[in-house]
Amino acid sequence: MEKNRLVFSVSELNRHIKATLEPAYADIWVEGEISNLRIPQSGHCYMTLKDGGGQIRAVMFKGQQRMLRFVPEDGLKVICRGRISVYEPRGEYQIILASMEPRGVGELQLAFEQLKKKLGDEGLFDERRKKPLPFLPAKIAVITSPTGAAVRDIIKVLHRRFPGCGITVVPVKVQGDEAPDEITTALAVANEHNLGEVIILGRGGGSIEDLWAFNDEKVARAVFASDIPVVSAVGHEIDFTITDFVADLRAPTPSAAAEIVVKEKKELKKQTRQLDSRLKVLLSQSLERSRMQVKHLAASLQSPVRKLNDYQLRYDDLHAELLQNIAAGIRQRRERVETAQKIVLAHSPQQAVAVAGEKLHLLTKALKKGLYANLTSKAALLKTLAGRLNALSPLQVLERGYSITRQVPSREVVKDAAQLRQGSAVCITFHKGDALCRVENITTREH
Repeated sequence: MEKNRLVFSVSELNRHIKATLEPAYADIWVEGEISNLRIPQSGHCYMTLKDGGGQIRAVMFKGQQRMLRFVPEDGLKVICRGRISVYEPRGEYQIILASMEPRGVGELQLAFEQLKKKLGDEGLFDERRKKPLPFLPAKIAVITSPTGAAVRDIIKVLHRRFPGCGITVVPVKVQGDEAPDEITTALAVANEHNLGEVIILGRGGGSIEDLWAFNDEKVARAVFASDIPVVSAVGHEIDFTITDFVADLRAPTPSAAAEIVVKEKKELKKQTRQLDSRLKVLLSQSLERSRMQVKHLAASLQSPVRKLNDYQLRYDDLHAELLQNIAAGIRQRRERVETAQKIVLAHSPQQAVAVAGEKLHLLTKALKKGLYANLTSKAALLKTLAGRLNALSPLQVLERGYSITRQVPSREVVKDAAQLRQGSAVCITFHKGDALCRVENITTREH
């Protein structure tokens, strides 16, 4: 064993590695692709960062993860800042992440696209779920910053287009960490207290960071849940936020939102005067047509007494015509009955019955004659056939001296002497009587 050899225990070695690595890599930047991402109930985010040549385990604790604008996901390439940490009990090291940003695309832009896809998949942008704006709202709720140019522009346009319309400004912060909660609360208050028939939600232009409160998921869901129609008026015409997609209507600017929400009073009065004039013309034309119709009907009316006389004459004519028709109808029916009686008498059923009876008598007589002749013919034929059958009867053959020999006990008729054996028992039938015999000798002959 070598002398002066330095030997570490496992714990000492791990402690030495920890003391060496952690100070040397206390603040580092790492670029890689997220894989094996998992977020348990604790809320901490565990993952592996990898590239083409290797990988390293990493963790971002819940507190740091809340600061992210986007949601980490597998396959996303990121640039992370953190420190190396060694876990002595297992001798493993990993990166404790303090911040993370997507590589190749801005963090806010990625977060915007992720939230837009999520809410779109849930149907929050569905056009069929958007509410129509009232034609002429009596009161309007404006949710925006009380000190910004947007609120001044909105109020100015509203008063110019329709002086006297009710305006309720609900002051909120429109940027910063507190803005989403204030906007969400303002939407709930406007609905609870019915502050307006329509809500204008907006602010002036700015960078994507300035407008980010209107890309917050809580704000988007509060806009969607509003029973009062919401007009989104955030930034300039080229700016788009999540609230623009969720709102019932998007206005390119706050001033445009005010123009959309209320009609111009002067224009409405002008249209009203035009409609009033047209209505008067139409009413006048309708009255003139009705007057002409009444005049025409009055001219076509006749005196009731004169009409009654006409109806009386018409009644007398119809009554006389009816009596004539009744009499003519009776005559026609009487003539039809008399004609029918003559036809019936000419074709009396008694005569038909007599003729049929005579025919029946003749047919019966002919039938009996035919049956007798047929029976006589059949009897003669039967007698002839019986004579022939009797001539062929085996009894007649026996009467001429022939006999029938049968084997005992099978009763089989013996046609050939070869069927018998010496000593076999046979039964011989004669014309009168039978005889049981035993074969003593057999003689065969060829035909």
